[in-house]
Amino acid sequence: MKTFVKFFVFALLSISMIGLFQACRDKDGSINIFTVQDDKDLGLQVVQELENDPNVQVLDSATYPNAYKYLYNLRDSILVHNELNYEKKFSWRIRIIKDDTTLNAFCAPGGYIYFYTSLIEYLESEDQLAGVMGHEMAHADLRHSTDALTRQYGLSVLFDIIFGKDKGQLVRVAAQIKLLRYSRENESQSDMYSVTWLYPTAYNAKGAAGFFQKLIDQGQSSGAPQWLSTHPNPDNRVQAITDKWQALGGKVGQTFTQRYNAFKTSLP
Repeated sequence: MKTFVKFFVFALLSISMIGLFQACRDKDGSINIFTVQDDKDLGLQVVQELENDPNVQVLDSATYPNAYKYLYNLRDSILVHNELNYEKKFSWRIRIIKDDTTLNAFCAPGGYIYFYTSLIEYLESEDQLAGVMGHEMAHADLRHSTDALTRQYGLSVLFDIIFGKDKGQLVRVAAQIKLLRYSRENESQSDMYSVTWLYPTAYNAKGAAGFFQKLIDQGQSSGAPQWLSTHPNPDNRVQAITDKWQALGGKVGQTFTQRYNAFKTSLP
């Protein structure tokens, strides 16, 4: 009898979990146990942890108004031409981290975008930066962070965070957001959205491919930065981005290289 009762309870819990997962499917069909508000709250926690870290130097927007105006204009060119799922609900706030050794960029849940000066210096043109920005915005808009968090921490930890059982774990998770490794599918999907979002703008829509090509040309494809992962292979990503661009019509856009060089000189 006890065995039957245990089995019955387990069955009920399993059915409940299936129902919960079905209810939590995101717009792209993936399972997401976070609400949109959870994304925003977690993003704010990331901002607090990162920008209060004495080892992280975030450039003040009042001190570097021209640099931030440049980045926000780039962001707005993506938003004005496209319908993002959470264009109005997420922040899409941008900050620059002064770090000349870390080739990195990321977008925290809720649309909090960070660029490291090392990456800005490494890129060669504005379309490449636009491609990176579109890629990172896609991760947030498609809510890929939850997929990565689930793989890294497991459902039990995430449930504790969501239901407020472990505030300390929330802080630890927030501190690691910038180091998340996305899945092959997440990376490929964000690459495709980057091309799609840049296509109606004045930019060369396959700008992100320029970054990968530079890694390949310098023999660094095996050491691609955390934020873009080494899977799928950079060679394959260049081809996939180019194929997507051609499928959209192959319109030739602008690189705005001279304007990008001027932007780089505005940074310390």
